[in-house]
Amino acid sequence: MYARRRRNYFLMMGGCIVLFVSAWAVVRLWSMPAAIAMCVVAMVIPPVAAMVANRRGPEDRWWDDPSGDPTSDEWWDELDGKKRR
Repeated sequence: MYARRRRNYFLMMGGCIVLFVSAWAVVRLWSMPAAIAMCVVAMVIPPVAAMVANRRGPEDRWWDDPSGDPTSDEWWDELDGKKRR
């Protein structure tokens, strides 16, 4: 799960760099508004990439860690429908 999120993050950030560099190296020679639009899109990608990289998936069970209080852990296990072993 972490490898998938990391790969998605690097793909998005790579796309950001490609957009930015190609906008000012190539596209600006033909259309300045298109180059500016590409930079605006590239500006939005990093925050979205950070949200994608830090998002918890349904398989991430971080809330299942025991709290240390046996009574509380039994209560939460009962609510989740799990049997303690």
